[in-house]
Amino acid sequence: MGEMAENTIKTGLAAIRTAIPEHVTLVAVSKTKPIEDIATAYAEGHRDFGENRVAELVEKSGELPDDIRWHAIGHLQTNKAKLVTPIAHLIHAVDSIRIYDALAKSVGDGECVDILLQVHIAEESSKFGFTEDELRSILGEVEDAESGVFGNSRVRVRGLMGMATFTDDITQIAREFKGLRRFYEEIETGMGSSFDTVSMGMSGDWRVAIDEGSTMIRVGSAIFGSR
Repeated sequence: MGEMAENTIKTGLAAIRTAIPEHVTLVAVSKTKPIEDIATAYAEGHRDFGENRVAELVEKSGELPDDIRWHAIGHLQTNKAKLVTPIAHLIHAVDSIRIYDALAKSVGDGECVDILLQVHIAEESSKFGFTEDELRSILGEVEDAESGVFGNSRVRVRGLMGMATFTDDITQIAREFKGLRRFYEEIETGMGSSFDTVSMGMSGDWRVAIDEGSTMIRVGSAIFGSR
């Protein structure tokens, strides 16, 4: 990696760190980026990195320091669950009961994996996630049973994740983020003390997301450059 690229990463990382509040976690999205780029950010003291593809996550985690907190941020297939759970600090995109169950089955006795439930907040039908009504129904069933769908002790629900519509309309993006934060607050009381995360906001809209109550942003190109 050239000195210019290295300085770009350092500058981008420092700029975002300076701009975000202390309560917001910055996940540096390192998907498709080489080990050297991650090592540069690591040398600057950064520890939270996000990967979309399971194969890339497995490969990079094997070559980089053990104290990195890896975030699995991409859509997850059930047959990849057993590969992710030993590595991921947090799995962001649990968007179905099938994925939740697969993760629960892949965790060993006495162990636990942390996840976020993905909520569909965008207008685009191509985005994944539960609807608010689906989650209300599921959570209602959990409350009525001793051990409900999200009652598996091997999987800890840490919060919600959402992706806004890909648009230049800041008003719409803000409205979608505001809705996710409102829904988080609606269900927060019944989810336990470990339910503390709202993951929303990426390179193009993280400032809006923080204004609307995000506690975790996922930023790639603003740190590592375009892909």
